Amino acid sequence: MNIIQRWNNTNLILRIAGGIVIGTILALLIPQATGIGILGTLFVGALKAIAPVLIFVLVISALSRGKSNGSSIFRIVILYIIGTLAAAVTAVVVFSIFPVSLPLTDIEEIAGSSSPDNLIQEISDLVVGIIVNPLLAVVNGQFLGILFWAILFGLAFRKSSDNTKNFIKDVSDMVSKVVKWIISFAPFGILGLVFTAVSSSGLGIFADYGLLILVLTGTMAAVIFIINPIIVYTQIHQNPYPLLFRCLKVSFIPAFFTRSSAANIPINMELCRSLKLNENTYSTSIPLGASINMAGAAVTISIMTLACAYTLGIDVPIYLQILLCFVAALAACGASGVAGGSLLLIPVACSLFGIPSDISMQVVGIGFIISVILDSMETGLNSSTDALITAAVEFREMKKAGKPISLKTEG
Repeated sequence: MNIIQRWNNTNLILRIAGGIVIGTILALLIPQATGIGILGTLFVGALKAIAPVLIFVLVISALSRGKSNGSSIFRIVILYIIGTLAAAVTAVVVFSIFPVSLPLTDIEEIAGSSSPDNLIQEISDLVVGIIVNPLLAVVNGQFLGILFWAILFGLAFRKSSDNTKNFIKDVSDMVSKVVKWIISFAPFGILGLVFTAVSSSGLGIFADYGLLILVLTGTMAAVIFIINPIIVYTQIHQNPYPLLFRCLKVSFIPAFFTRSSAANIPINMELCRSLKLNENTYSTSIPLGASINMAGAAVTISIMTLACAYTLGIDVPIYLQILLCFVAALAACGASGVAGGSLLLIPVACSLFGIPSDISMQVVGIGFIISVILDSMETGLNSSTDALITAAVEFREMKKAGKPISLKTEG
């Protein structure tokens, strides 16, 4: 029991760092021991399995008790949208300074007219996908559908008895406890994920696609260290970097290795709890962010699309660049916490420039080649920003109420 207590009392980030180091060493020494990678598969699988249930019960519990701060949620959603759009604009600006071509084949014949029909279909599918069977939404991890039904059930349960509300709260607490148990195994899961990545991916991708990787990750870094701090400063009117580094330390690292915003939801929930934020706010804003706050996806869609157009010699006037920003931000919502989801939306943006699907799918293939790095960086940006913006808005409310704010976490 002493060993278990000492393990739980050790800083989680230090334990994860240890898992990263050990996973890297094992991958270099015994890359053939593929069984080690199952630790990562089990960890991500457990988080993905429990996340839909956690979100469903947390949102219902928060709304049924009538304590949800509607104004805070509205402000958070607006900042999510602004942040995603700003990320797309940043991508367009960076690419105009550092253009990069792609190794495409069979590009002699391309269509000359744009076709926005795919975008319209994508939006239609996104909206229709919200109205699904609530049980199927939970089983399949359809987070927009989960949020839709959880909000309806939560509002309906407001009229229920106190005993019913307390029961729902108890169920919510029970699921949260299970999540804490799963997170305690994060170092072993990260060890397995790192082992798989290092043992299966050679260093060749760095040489072949180095410039593309540099432009993509550099743009995301600019969003993290420039755009996001500006957004936070508009809310708390003080140095935003301590809060930023706290979110990067606790949320970015596990998101970087799990490569799924959905799997990182429980970790963001725990971060918000340790920052003593309003549970009735973050229980809604965090899962909502995993569905619509996709700055990393917006960067990927914008740069990969522009790189394709640049390779084909297509001139992109300023009005199309502006339109691309909006399309990328809107299409990014479809990524919805799925590893690699943003890559499958590149053809939607490419259709703006009349690029046929056989060419745009080559771009998708290139994206998958560098996905070990791309998905990790993208998801780390997306998920850590969910917690960052939620905390910024909540700290703003605390300051207005005269309450002190602190980055010192519990536990």
